[in-house]
Amino acid sequence: MKRGFCLASQSPRRAELLRQAGFDFWTYEPKVDESAVPGERPADLTERLSVKKAAAAVRAADAEGEHPVCLGSDTVVVLDDTILGKPIDDADAFEMLQCLSGRSHEVVTAVTVARGDWRESRRVTSTVTFCRLSEDVIRAYCDTPEPYDKAGAYGIQGFGGSFVASLSGSYSAVMGLPLYETTVLLALAGIHPGWKENRRNE
Repeated sequence: MKRGFCLASQSPRRAELLRQAGFDFWTYEPKVDESAVPGERPADLTERLSVKKAAAAVRAADAEGEHPVCLGSDTVVVLDDTILGKPIDDADAFEMLQCLSGRSHEVVTAVTVARGDWRESRRVTSTVTFCRLSEDVIRAYCDTPEPYDKAGAYGIQGFGGSFVASLSGSYSAVMGLPLYETTVLLALAGIHPGWKENRRNE
């Protein structure tokens, strides 16, 4: 059996955060429908999707005779109860950033850890306030690759971090994975970062 656990995501940001925290893992790309159910609240959507992603990885591993711990996560950006997904083109990214300019929005991230029929989830809501953005700044940002694979059309860990006037909540959750809650859930499943494992084995 492989060491560590399975990250049910191809997000380079989630992988970066887990490596930063000292975890050993491998990745699996879950194929799940991420459409919202009519009337579904954003926080419920993101938790449901995190569960679906973790469960998809569990099923794939079980089919190969493996029974690892699997981690799924999902993040949504919410402005005035409207979910802002990943922009489909320049115009979409520009419009999203105009809407976020000078205002506060919520970033809701859920994480689920599963093994077999067992699963536990946590969700974290952070409030991000943007400074006012001129049209020139938005256009320049949209000329970079950064907005196009991210919910809300910005990356807090990249150039978009300079737009953030204030943040209340979890920086890592806004990036895509709440590290504190993730570490707690993995510990429940017996998974610890390498630097802790080394001390435990002394």
